[in-house]
Order: sequence, then C-alpha cells, then structure tokens
Amino acid sequence: MVTRFSSLFAVLLLVSIPSSLFAQLGKSDVWIGTGGGKGIYYTQLNANNGRLDTPVLAAEISRPGFLAMHPNGKVLYSIGALEGTAVAAAYAIERDKGKSTLRLLNSQDTGDGGSAHIAVDSAGRLLITAQYGGGSVSAYKLAKDGSIAERTQVIEHEGGSNVNPRRQSAPHPHWTGFSPDDRFAFVPDLGLDKVVIYRVDADAAKLTPHGSADLPPGGGPRHMKFHKNGKWVYVLNELTLSVTVFDYDAEAGKMTAKQTIPTVPKEQLLKEKFKSCSEIRVHRNGQFVYAANRGHDTITAFRVNAETGELSVIEREFVRGATPRNFNLSPSGSWLLAGGQDSNTLASFQVDSSTGELSYNRSVVNAPSPICVLFQHE
Repeated sequence: MVTRFSSLFAVLLLVSIPSSLFAQLGKSDVWIGTGGGKGIYYTQLNANNGRLDTPVLAAEISRPGFLAMHPNGKVLYSIGALEGTAVAAAYAIERDKGKSTLRLLNSQDTGDGGSAHIAVDSAGRLLITAQYGGGSVSAYKLAKDGSIAERTQVIEHEGGSNVNPRRQSAPHPHWTGFSPDDRFAFVPDLGLDKVVIYRVDADAAKLTPHGSADLPPGGGPRHMKFHKNGKWVYVLNELTLSVTVFDYDAEAGKMTAKQTIPTVPKEQLLKEKFKSCSEIRVHRNGQFVYAANRGHDTITAFRVNAETGELSVIEREFVRGATPRNFNLSPSGSWLLAGGQDSNTLASFQVDSSTGELSYNRSVVNAPSPICVLFQHE
C-alpha cells in the first residue's frame, strides 16, 4: 500500500511540474559570435552529458565576432556592423519555455571602425571595445536597462614594436577586460607587445592611462585572463604561441612577468603554414589553464602551480575541427566547447576536474565560422 501511494504521489508530482521547467533542467545557454552566416547563433549545452543542440540564428548582425554579457544575465552585447556601420550593439535576452531569444535594444558607433573584442564591468556600468585595425579603445556608458547610453571615449594607441614588421608596425588592441575589483581595465595590444592598463572611472564611464606591462619581443599579446585568486595574470601571445605568467599587484594595478611557456614545441610547428594562438581560459577551480592553437588545431592544457601560479603542460588535445578561433568552459567547469572557425564546427569535450585532461564527447554541431563562445558574464 505504501509502495502504491508513493508511486501515485510521484506521478502527481511529475504532472504538476511545468514542462518549461523540465526543459531548463541541466541546460546551459550558449551564444556564438560568428565571422560568417547571418549573425549571432544560439544553442544549448546539456550539462549532464555534454551534448549540444543544433545552433539557430538568434539575431542578424554582420560579422558579430565577440560577445559579452551584462552581469544581470539579461543583456547580451555584440560587436559587428548594422546597416554598414561598425557598432557595439545591446540585445535583451528573452526566455520562454526553456529557450532564449534576442531583441535589439540599441547600438552605438564604435567611432573607429570594426572591433575585435568587447567587455562589460561587473557592475554593468561600463562597456569597452578594442579596435584592432583602428588601433583604439572605445568606452561606453550603460543605462540601467543595459542599453548603451552613449559612447564616451575613443582612445588611440600609438607606436608599434616592429619585431614582426607585417603584424607589429602599428598598434593592434585585441582584447578588453577588467580587474576583479573593476578599478583597472586591461588591453593586450598585439602591435605594441604590451598590455596597456587604464584606471576606470565608472561614474563617468571613462578610462585614464595608468601604465603598461611588457611582453616578450615579437610575442604579440592577444588575450588575457586573471586567476580566480586575483594574484596572477595569464597573457596569451598569438605570434609566438606562448603564455606569459604575471604576478598582479591589485592595489597598484601593476603586472610583473615571471614565466613564459610555449603552448606547442617549435619542432611540432615546422610544417604548419599558419600557426597562432587564439584564446586562453582559467578553470573555475584555479588548477588549470587552457590555450588554443590555430594551425596545430589543439587545446593545450596546463597545470597551475598552487604556490607560484606558474604553468606546466599536461597535454594537447585535438579540437576535432579546423582553426580553433575560440573556446570556453561551461559554468560548472565540466565541459569545454571548441569552435572551429574554418570547419564551421562546435565540439564538446569533457574536463577531468582532477587531472585537467580533455576527452572528446562525440558531440559536434555546425555553426558558421564560430569566433566567440559565451555562456555568461566574464
């Protein structure tokens, strides 16, 4: 009798739960910035088995490339072009029955052509973009609803290291981001071989030059990430396929280099006609760092020394695609999604949280020239 009652109660409980709730259980939204197709694409990751849904078009915008998310999770930002003008665009994220869609809120001209990267601070007050071709950084004030109130600045970088004359004869800002306390903004500049550091005035939504950190000559700094302890910074050098590790003084806003380690041995790159690094990520447990290698088409997994933050190689995993322009780790840290720019693919890998090793999950879907993979505010 107890068994029959328990079974009946379970059935009634299942009937009473809305189907929309079941759709959301174990699912993570994934937003894909692209260099092809019609705009921003959307899929979902099953957090239980790492399977991906078929990506669908979420918003039409020309070459959206990189994306960012408001800390409230309700607004998505994109670089790209609307009606032929290079812009930063804001989209409201609207959810229904376990799925998400985008609605354009507004956009603002970058003031200096197409952008390579976009980021928003953790308070949702300031948006910044990096213009690779224009050699500049733009700042924007955000409204309370997450829309872009105005562009407040366009700051031009100057110079060039000229170590690599073809790529470094002029400034090329390639990434934007903020310190954990939002007091400073950071812009790795591939052309300067520097990370340019700015003080942040969130009230005015403006940046003031603060200093810079030097990278190895000819390294071509592309992207960077903070360790979760806020004491270490990892800068990815695109041209030399390496990672430079820095100590970070949060009070002074100063970076001090202490290690540079290759992502791939030079002898393994001799036959590659094209080779460069693209993206770097720190695992949420702080024990591992991952970097993507285009041409070699691998993700390098590094172990983090718990005392120093320095890196040692664990393995290199083939991405099951061509030209990994970007990848990201799921919010749980259990899955890694690698986008193949030239293979038009997004592949799923399981992350071993104890060893840092990656295992291909045999889930791969098609998206046009994926350039950015985004789960949440970063």
